[in-house]
Amino acid sequence: MIAVIVEFEASPGKADELRDALQTQGRSSLEKEPGCRYFDVCQDPENEHVFFLYELYDDADAVEAHGKTEHYAAFRATIDPLLKSRVRREMARL
Repeated sequence: MIAVIVEFEASPGKADELRDALQTQGRSSLEKEPGCRYFDVCQDPENEHVFFLYELYDDADAVEAHGKTEHYAAFRATIDPLLKSRVRREMARL
């Protein structure tokens, strides 16, 4: 399995919009992608503008397929203007 870990920081005043978009993306990924096994959205309790995603995919092909979906393209178009920063990592699950 492949874990995708992403930390987002919303631009000032954009935390609510980003949270909604992240939650929608999580539901879409789980419902529409057979290779997506887990998608968790977390928010920093000390800084409402910081979010963390933890996603699990069957394999590298499932991660690649995720990045080519219509809902991912719509998600990126929605969130990119809301972001101060985005850091993404992929790791093999042991």
